[in-house]
Amino acid sequence: MTDSSNSGTNPEKDPSEWTTGDEPMTGPQESYLNTLAQEAGQEVPDGITKAQASELIDELQHQTGRGLEGGDRS
Repeated sequence: MTDSSNSGTNPEKDPSEWTTGDEPMTGPQESYLNTLAQEAGQEVPDGITKAQASELIDELQHQTGRGLEGGDRS
């Protein structure tokens, strides 16, 4: 049996490779990040970029168990 669990993976670029990654985080990112941070008991740093926000969202999703559609990514 072949492992097809990665066939539906998201082909997104690494946030460090985004051309707009150094721009301020978006409103939706900030809102979701604040929700996740509150659930995780953490603070969101001021003035973070889109790329930093994306990476922090991924980290907090792992901590809170949110956003792990299709199972744990570990």
